[in-house]
Amino acid sequence: MSASAFPTSVDTLLELLTLRGYLAERSLATVTYLALRMGRPLFLEGEAGVGKTEIAKVLSTALGRKLIRLQCYEGLDVASAVYEWSSAAQMIAIRLAEASGDTDRDQLASDIFAERFLIKRPLLQALEPDVAGPPVLLIDELDRADEAFEAYLLEILSDFQVTIPELGTVKAPAPPIVIITSNRTREIHDALKRRCLYHWVDYPSAERELAIVKSRVPNISAKLSQQVVRFVQALRSQDFYKSPGVAETIDWATALSELDARSLTPQVVGDTLGALLKYQDDIARMQGEALAKTLKEATSDV
Repeated sequence: MSASAFPTSVDTLLELLTLRGYLAERSLATVTYLALRMGRPLFLEGEAGVGKTEIAKVLSTALGRKLIRLQCYEGLDVASAVYEWSSAAQMIAIRLAEASGDTDRDQLASDIFAERFLIKRPLLQALEPDVAGPPVLLIDELDRADEAFEAYLLEILSDFQVTIPELGTVKAPAPPIVIITSNRTREIHDALKRRCLYHWVDYPSAERELAIVKSRVPNISAKLSQQVVRFVQALRSQDFYKSPGVAETIDWATALSELDARSLTPQVVGDTLGALLKYQDDIARMQGEALAKTLKEATSDV
C-alpha cells in the first residue's frame, strides 16, 4: 500500500495503527476505516487522555498526510481558526505606495488584499491542495469552543469551502480527513454530529491497557507493568474529580521505569502520584488507608 492510499480493510487499518504503537479497539478501527472510505468527518467523544487526539497523529503518519491541528478554546474566532489579513504588512505596502506617488485607490485596494497578505489559519490550510493528498485536520476539544464557532464550523464541514470577501471562495479539491474530538464538557449540537460518524472512546480494558504500557514503555518489567495497570484500573472505579487516562498511565509507568522501580510500594506510589493524578484533592484522598487498600488490590498475586 502506498503511503497516501487508504487501507483496504479494517484489519489493514488495525495493523497500520498497531505498527505505530496505537492499539485500537476493533470498533474504533472500524468507524475510522468507514470515515476514511466514506469521506465523512469522524467525531470522537470520551474522557480526556483516552487516545482521541493520538489517533489523528498516528493516522497522518500512517497515511503519509500532513497533520493540521486546530486547538479549540473559549473565544476562538474566524481570525484564529480560518484566516486574517496581515494589517502590519498591508500598512507598509500603503506607505510604500504613497511614497512612490501611486495614488490609484482602486489599484491599491486590490494590491493590499492580495494573497501574499493573507495569514492562513488551520481551517483554511486544510482546504489547500497537497501533493501527498488531503491532510488530516484535527479539530481538538471542540466542546471548549463557543456555540457560535461550532455553527460556523458546521458551514465549512458542509461544503469544505471558505468565502473570503476580498478574494473569493476557496474550495478544497478533495475533502480533508477530519477528526473532531470532545471531552464532553458540554454537548455538541446534533446538526454537527449528523455530518459525522460518531464513536465514544472509552477507557481500555486491563488487558489492552497492559499491552499499551508494554508497547510505550518497553523497559518496564512485566511485574511492575501489571501492578501499574491494576492500580490505575482500581482508581477509575473510585469517585475522583479526574480519573487518570491512558496518557497518565503511560506517564506514570515511564516515571517508575526511570526510577528503576521493581514493584509498587507505599513510598514509591506516594512519591510519584503526581504523574497519575492531577488534582490535589484527588491526591489527598489517595493517602493512608485508601492507598493501602488500592495498593493491596494492585499487588496481590502479581
